[in-house]
Amino acid sequence: MQNKLRKSSTDKVLYGICGGIAEFFGISPFVVRLIFFFTASVSIWVYIILVWALDDKPSL
Repeated sequence: MQNKLRKSSTDKVLYGICGGIAEFFGISPFVVRLIFFFTASVSIWVYIILVWALDDKPSL
């Protein structure tokens, strides 16, 4: 099965972007959120683009 980058439906704080990235790479969402926090000047723009670009994860 092909793993596709999508917004998380279960691990959401705002839109599920960090949770989706963490699920895709198999790492902790906390680590992804720390990376986004420490690179805030760039990651804010990346986050906004991903909110529009990523599909929602289908509900089971």
